[in-house]
Amino acid sequence: METNGLYQKSNIRRLSELSKLSPETFKAFFEFDKLALSDGLIPRKTKELIAVAVAHVTGCPYCIDAHVTAAKKVEASKEEMAEAIMVATALKAGSAIAHGLNALPAFDGDNEGDLYQKSNMSRFKEFNELSPEAFRAFNRFDMEAMKPGLLSEREKELIAIAIAHVTGCPYCIEVHTKSAKKLGVSREELAETIFVATALKAGSALAHSVNALNAYDF
Repeated sequence: METNGLYQKSNIRRLSELSKLSPETFKAFFEFDKLALSDGLIPRKTKELIAVAVAHVTGCPYCIDAHVTAAKKVEASKEEMAEAIMVATALKAGSAIAHGLNALPAFDGDNEGDLYQKSNMSRFKEFNELSPEAFRAFNRFDMEAMKPGLLSEREKELIAIAIAHVTGCPYCIEVHTKSAKKLGVSREELAETIFVATALKAGSALAHSVNALNAYDF
């Protein structure tokens, strides 16, 4: 039966065509992707949960399908997956409110200096004054998503760091890197987390190429 759906699971079969269209780059990406997701200081299971979370932020259905399947194979539970997704949700929402720290000085006409000044973080309290119920509701959700459950506080902070790099939120990177450091996360673990985020963000672009191939051919 024909379908007009742009995201068909069968589309992903066309990914192999890139190995002929751009062989060296295709090979280099997959070598990087395999290394980024392999066991290291951070175990493979945690990396796959980070990947699932990042895939929800990049909005790549192919990546979600692939990494949920991979996470299940390394014995991640549905509940752990859900916790990872909720961290991703909180961080994606958090990046929006954090970027609001630039909206406030822009509105006030006080945006002549650097646009992402660390001191802007002191203005968070203004959202509590401007939209108190929504601000408090967001904070409750954020705290709930980040508190330890089946995933430890440490694992959730690693997920948060990965998401912050994908959303491009410097305030979120600042806050969650410092939180992770307090929990004993090393610079090497930080780097591994960032490379998982990098692989997933790049992988999202690569995966969407199957739609480009369809569009080009038809």
